[in-house]
Amino acid sequence: MSSPGDAPRISRGQAAIAVVVGLAAAGAAIGALWSVLAPPVRGVIVLTRGGDKVLAYLDGEADHFFTSAFMMLGMLVTMAVVAAVLLWQWRAHRGPVIVGALALGCGIAAGLAGGVGTALMRWRYGSIDIEGAPVSPEHRVHHITEAPGVFFGSTPLQIATMVLFPAAIAALVYALAAVSTPRDDLGGWPPEYPLAVGKPGAIGQTGPIDQTGTGGDVLPVVPS
Repeated sequence: MSSPGDAPRISRGQAAIAVVVGLAAAGAAIGALWSVLAPPVRGVIVLTRGGDKVLAYLDGEADHFFTSAFMMLGMLVTMAVVAAVLLWQWRAHRGPVIVGALALGCGIAAGLAGGVGTALMRWRYGSIDIEGAPVSPEHRVHHITEAPGVFFGSTPLQIATMVLFPAAIAALVYALAAVSTPRDDLGGWPPEYPLAVGKPGAIGQTGPIDQTGTGGDVLPVVPS
C-alpha cells in the first residue's frame, strides 16, 4: 500500500475494477471451499404400507441445512470484513468509488459463492428422486445423501438478503474507518488542504499551512 504522500500508480477506475474482480475470484474460491467443508444431509426414502414414498431425515441431519447456510454466510462476512480493512489501507484510493466497488464486489462474490457451491454439491451428491427410489415391499427403506442448501430459504427475498448482507457489512466497516479519520480527504489522493482566506500566496498552495496565527487579516482558528 502507498504512503500518504505517494501518488497512485493506477487510476481510481482501474483500482475499482481490480477490487471487483478480486472479490469475485474470492467468492468463487469460497464456494469451492464450502462445498468441501459443508456437511451433507443423510436421510431415507421409505415405502409406506399405503404404497407412498416418503422422504425422512435421520436424527439431527435436518439441522445441517441451517448449519451449511450459516457456514456460507460466516465465510462471506469474514471475507467482507477483511476486504474492507485491507482496502482502507490503500490510502491513495480512499473514497466513495472504492467503497462502491467494495460493496458491488461483495455482492458478486456472494452470488458466485452460492452458484459455485451449489453446482459442486449437486455434482458430488446429485439430486434426490423420490419417485424413482429403488424401494419395494421387500426393501422398504432406501438410504440417501442430499446436498445441503447454500441459502436459508428458497424465496427471492431470502436469497437477496443473503447476497446483500456481506456487502452491507463491508460498507459498514469501511464507513466506521472513514468517520474515525479527522481529515476530509480521508488521507487519500490528491490531498486537500485548507486555504487561509486573505493570506498572500494562499491560492495555489500545495501543502498544509499554519492557520493558528493571529495576523491582522487572518482570524485565529481553533483546531476542531
